[in-house]
Amino acid sequence: MLLHRIQQHFVDGADLQFQCAQAVGPALEAAVGVVLAGLTGGGKVLAWGSGVSAALAQSFVAQLVGRFERDRPELAALALGANAAIVTSALGTEAAAEPMVRQLRALGMPGDVLVLICAGVPGPDALAAVAAAHEREMTVVALTGTRAGELLALLRESDVLVSVPTERAARVHEAQLVALHALCDALDVQLLGDELETENLEP
Repeated sequence: MLLHRIQQHFVDGADLQFQCAQAVGPALEAAVGVVLAGLTGGGKVLAWGSGVSAALAQSFVAQLVGRFERDRPELAALALGANAAIVTSALGTEAAAEPMVRQLRALGMPGDVLVLICAGVPGPDALAAVAAAHEREMTVVALTGTRAGELLALLRESDVLVSVPTERAARVHEAQLVALHALCDALDVQLLGDELETENLEP
């Protein structure tokens, strides 16, 4: 019984990944264009997520600044909320409740990109982040589950929504990790060329 339950996690995850290949692929391709335009235009990526999504945001930034699977020059990226001193700052009730928004207002510039990662329905903090990003004339790439809630009304035509077709948080996180890896790989292909094509051209 327990073994079957364990195995079912892999089956369910694989089934969702297959669905995402079709459902999420086009939106991810659009997200690559947005992030690439921001980075090559002199901008930076500011990534944010709460809870487990914060770990995904930090992992994504690490792969931009460091590397994904190939060596390349570092890309400008920062994970919001990673500085504990800012997060726990006692500058007032509003500041303590919205440290990420304050970071966005302090660091965000026109041409930058906010990558917002949510597993559940985006809450007030996520909505405030999008509003702050728009104030700074940033473009937003939002990764969510199937329920984007009020976020849909805030997104602009230039923004991108990557919506995983499930409400189950664990499956959303798994699919978002794959989506972020696909995004990193696509950026590398755009910046460095297709590794396989390069190998095929060698004598």
